[in-house]
Order: sequence, then structure tokens, then C-alpha cells
Amino acid sequence: ASPELKSDREILLAAARQDGRALICAPPELRGDRGVVLCAVRENGLVLMHASPELKSDREILLAAARQDGRALICAPPELRGDRGVVLCAVRENGLVLMHASPELKS
Repeated sequence: ASPELKSDREILLAAARQDGRALICAPPELRGDRGVVLCAVRENGLVLMHASPELKSDREILLAAARQDGRALICAPPELRGDRGVVLCAVRENGLVLMHASPELKS
């Protein structure tokens, strides 16, 4: 697709609803768009790794990603790896991600 189409928010939202990996092709300004990222991680939690640093620290976005794929916890900043609610959500989807929780929660 042309750069203009990849930069079109509505087109990216439609693509992300079908396949969250559409976020990978998004320009930086759309990787920082809360609505676009939330839509993408609800479809594919692992695309959180392609979100802006600010949105990786957004608890609601991380919860949506972890509900879809617990491995999204890997992308979480340290403060959210210590958030009991976030870790519980991720572990319910994939128990193995407990290894990525903060040391305090693992003990």
C-alpha cells in the first residue's frame, strides 16, 4: 500500500480489526494513537511491542493485550509487571508468563 494509505487512520483501524499485525505497518504517529493500538492489541496482543513507549505503559492497553495473549506481559514496563491485576490477567491466558512478573509477585 502507498504511504498515504498506511497513514490513513480509518484504513488502519479497519485493517487492525481484521489482523492486529496491521500496526506493524503503521507510521509512528499511528503507533502512538490510543484507539488504533487498542484495536490492534484486542485482535493480536503481541503487537503491543510495536506500540509507542507511552502506550506500552498504558494499563488499559496492556490489559487488553494480555487478555488476548498473555505473552504481552513481556512488553510491559517494570511497574506494570508488578501490577497484580495485570499479571493475573496475563497468567490466566498463559501461565508461563509468570516468569516475566516482578520478583515481588513471583514470591
